[in-house]
Amino acid sequence: MRSSFAIGDVEVLRGQTKKIELPTVSLYTDTSMSIPVFVKRGKRDGPTLFVSAAVHGDELNGIEIISRLINSPSIKTMKGTLVAVPFVNGYGVLNQSRYLPDRRDLNRSFPGSKKGSLASRISYLFLNEVVAKCDYGIDLHTGAIHRTNLPQIRANLDDDVTLEMARAFGVPVLVNANNRDGSLRQAAEEFGVKVLLYEAGEALRFDELSIRAGLKGILNVMRHLGMVAKSRKKSASVEPFVARQTGWVRATDSGFVHHLKSLGDYVEKGDTLATIKDPFGSVLDYVKANAKGIVIGKQNIPLAQEGDAMYHIAYFRKPDDVVENIEIMQGALIPDSSIDHIVD
Repeated sequence: MRSSFAIGDVEVLRGQTKKIELPTVSLYTDTSMSIPVFVKRGKRDGPTLFVSAAVHGDELNGIEIISRLINSPSIKTMKGTLVAVPFVNGYGVLNQSRYLPDRRDLNRSFPGSKKGSLASRISYLFLNEVVAKCDYGIDLHTGAIHRTNLPQIRANLDDDVTLEMARAFGVPVLVNANNRDGSLRQAAEEFGVKVLLYEAGEALRFDELSIRAGLKGILNVMRHLGMVAKSRKKSASVEPFVARQTGWVRATDSGFVHHLKSLGDYVEKGDTLATIKDPFGSVLDYVKANAKGIVIGKQNIPLAQEGDAMYHIAYFRKPDDVVENIEIMQGALIPDSSIDHIVD
């Protein structure tokens, strides 16, 4: 672990905790904007991990996950360095929008440049001031607006180190996902930083299961990396399963939707996922599964235009085992109606 560590012009020494405002481009009202960065350094050597949220400004679950993480008693005596960024795209959070004011997707703008577009400048700043200074990373996301995702990890699972991190996270569904051009994961890989992408929940919503699974997963990864002590509490073990292929089932007609399947459901090829009706209640068509698998994402709004992506299905060799572990995760994380429980 480095003896000195700095974000911007703020140095953080071993044993210190600092909240840093990393300046970005001001609003046209001359209002200052910044990326908030929480840095906690242990007194003992260990790896450097970043955890980031709201790269897409309307994906809010990660903000709450990071809030609980930095207040968790589990990190009080941690080793190494934790760099937690509650939101990268503050402009999008302000506007409740996935995008930046220039209508660009920040997660398609890496590695960016100092003199490019607004998105390019922010991605360059975040990549060089935060990501490049770390060994590992966890980037927190949700489904898009009106779409929700089952808690899952997406990563380059052909890399052994990344695969072990993904397994340690402790959610049942792992998706082997190629890096997309311009993505944070792709840019981080150029610096040798191993990154997990956590997907769970829906845009502009807090989802308690997704938040608890995310917090517990991050702490599990920190334990795996030797940053925090192993938990003495015994909890139900969730076995992760790798899906190497996923696919969307699309609306076959335009109309009003009655959903029949939910997140985590096991479906066989030909199973009816939803019905589409006209305004008079007559069935126009049935949306059917095109293969055997697990529903890991779905549209929530009861309206469909022909061609809309409605159900995201992951394909596994043993889907029954995946369903069982999804139920174990749900039972372990939501045992009661409490919403303020911090999962250690």
